[in-house]
Amino acid sequence: MSDERFFLYDEKEATETRFVSFMGDAHRYDLALIASDRYYGKTLVLDLQGNHFAIMGHDDIQEEGYLEHAFNVSEMEAEELREFLLELF
Repeated sequence: MSDERFFLYDEKEATETRFVSFMGDAHRYDLALIASDRYYGKTLVLDLQGNHFAIMGHDDIQEEGYLEHAFNVSEMEAEELREFLLELF
């Protein structure tokens, strides 16, 4: 093991975290939304039940197929999630 570790960065930052749980027609969503200055105004969205996450802004939410891929959900489930996230962003 190396005596010196090479860090690209090692910083602490104050964040705002919101925990939200809601039931859609087809799926329960337990999310943690973490806002900071780190990702150029985008929010880190963690799906606590499905162990998926994505860094997203308003434009990402509206991108076709983005939520389906990022959270491994069906089109119907992604649409429920999209509607909810658009209310927040």
